[in-house]
Amino acid sequence: MSGPGVGFEYPTFEVTWLKRDVLLFAASIGCTADELHFLYELHPSFAPFPTYPILLPFKHTDADVIDFYARSNAVPIAGVPKLDTRNVLDGERKMQFLKPLPASSEGKTFEIRSKVLGVYDKGKPGTVVETEQLLVEKNSGEVYSRAVGSGFYVGAGGWGGPKGPKTVSYPPPAGKKPDATSITQTTQETALLYRLNGDYNPLHATPEPGRKMGFGGPIIHGLFSWNVTAHAVLQAFGGSDPANIREFQARFASPVKPGDKLVVEMWVIGDAVGESNVVGEGEGERGWKEVRFVTRVEGGKVCLSNGRAIVRNVSGKGAQSKL
Repeated sequence: MSGPGVGFEYPTFEVTWLKRDVLLFAASIGCTADELHFLYELHPSFAPFPTYPILLPFKHTDADVIDFYARSNAVPIAGVPKLDTRNVLDGERKMQFLKPLPASSEGKTFEIRSKVLGVYDKGKPGTVVETEQLLVEKNSGEVYSRAVGSGFYVGAGGWGGPKGPKTVSYPPPAGKKPDATSITQTTQETALLYRLNGDYNPLHATPEPGRKMGFGGPIIHGLFSWNVTAHAVLQAFGGSDPANIREFQARFASPVKPGDKLVVEMWVIGDAVGESNVVGEGEGERGWKEVRFVTRVEGGKVCLSNGRAIVRNVSGKGAQSKL
């Protein structure tokens, strides 16, 4: 597919993490005491929660807090108007887990390689930039994870660009009760803890940016809800084993405010067969299932829609595995 900005490569940058970083991440997304392999570095099966790489494009190699706006100043994309990162919201994120992530980056050189997949003009509401980010071990060239995401730049549309393709939807099954449900109660401090993973956007800490954007105050990171939901799916169906998830994706539908209660409803759809290079033909016969989910604020709007994951279902919930 061609169009303005397609194929544009962002500068590659190194990323690092310590065991302490993955411990903080696991604690901040609600991993529990019966999942010590995510929360205790001396556990014999200690491992990062698999979605941790989604934070690395924010963290880089930082050991301390950084100026979010200075770091995230958008690199100009040829043929596309300059975009203001102070007015960007997450649109959708999909992640594929290709190799187990080591507990720390020590002894290896990891980098993020990013390119533009599409830039879409949505008219007055804004512009969508879709990107691919690969976590690569530089010396071996091995790819550990692939993330495809879209950023929605509020009010930046109307420049004459393409509208973009119709997105594929993954609705939950109509009229069927969830096979599993998970509830997370957020607090006024939830985003203040989660931001210590490396995403220091002031929108999630102080009222002024949120007021300017029409939210009335701070909102919780969209990726907090995304990661909490990934944890709920893996815990409900995959036995909290990081080897039991291959893909995870969701669309950001509405903001979450500090103090909101998140309700994740999950359904097992059936066998997963080769949509990508991650899950090949016949995987369904070895227990890989497609799980769809919706995350909503209790008593309010859906905040994550179009939810889909590929997991090895070891729970016995929903459609039966053919082991």
